[in-house]
Amino acid sequence: MIFGWAILAIIPAILLLLNTSLFPLVKLDSTFANLLFWLTSTGTAPYGVATVLLVLLLGYRRLSKSQFMSFFLTISLGMCTSLGLNSYLKPYFNEPRPNAVWLESQYLLNTDNFYSLTKAERKSEMSSTLDRLDYANSDITLSPLIKQHWKHEVGYAFPSGHTLFALTLTMIASYYLLLAGNLVLPGLLFVWSIGMGFSRMLLGMHWSQDVLASTILGGIIGLLSILVIHKTFPYLSLIYSSLMEKRKKLTGTQYNE
Repeated sequence: MIFGWAILAIIPAILLLLNTSLFPLVKLDSTFANLLFWLTSTGTAPYGVATVLLVLLLGYRRLSKSQFMSFFLTISLGMCTSLGLNSYLKPYFNEPRPNAVWLESQYLLNTDNFYSLTKAERKSEMSSTLDRLDYANSDITLSPLIKQHWKHEVGYAFPSGHTLFALTLTMIASYYLLLAGNLVLPGLLFVWSIGMGFSRMLLGMHWSQDVLASTILGGIIGLLSILVIHKTFPYLSLIYSSLMEKRKKLTGTQYNE
């Protein structure tokens, strides 16, 4: 698991060291770009919720009841932590997204003014900007799906929330599934995480440093969540058993009455 985490971090690290940007590298009106959109959507609400539920279902079918309870608590802790950290870090670093910087280079957007607006105002401004892009002499053409994605994703770049979500979920799920002797699902999850990072960069949503930082943070959050739940789970199990015992006694008393 740690080896896989290192591989995930090496890819954006190399791109950062080489000062290489993956945007704009692919045609954003192509079928491949649309496939990248659907991949990245697995980390976007509401599809991200469905992704977590699917992972939980797969864990439920392969883990014992006790293992699954620990699995569920660890994922809950990891997801809440990553969501809270992402919400705090984005406005703190105030880093514009690659697509916004590119639009500025085309004289279609002013990033300083853009990021001073409210989120609703930024969505409206981005919509107007992309309408002007349709009539501009530009090398980039957006498919309807990518255009809608650009209109929706108007927040700051650093860190990559999608990558943070994917890495945290992958680290936690892989740990429990590997303990259960399953090698296929962890492998698929790591491939999904790599794809998530690449999709964010190729679609113009994030820089390589955003993906690298999120990969590191996601791994740390995943490992700490596992550690915390493993330390507290025995006590939680005792509390749960005690509550169930009291419930049985109360139900039995009411029945006898």
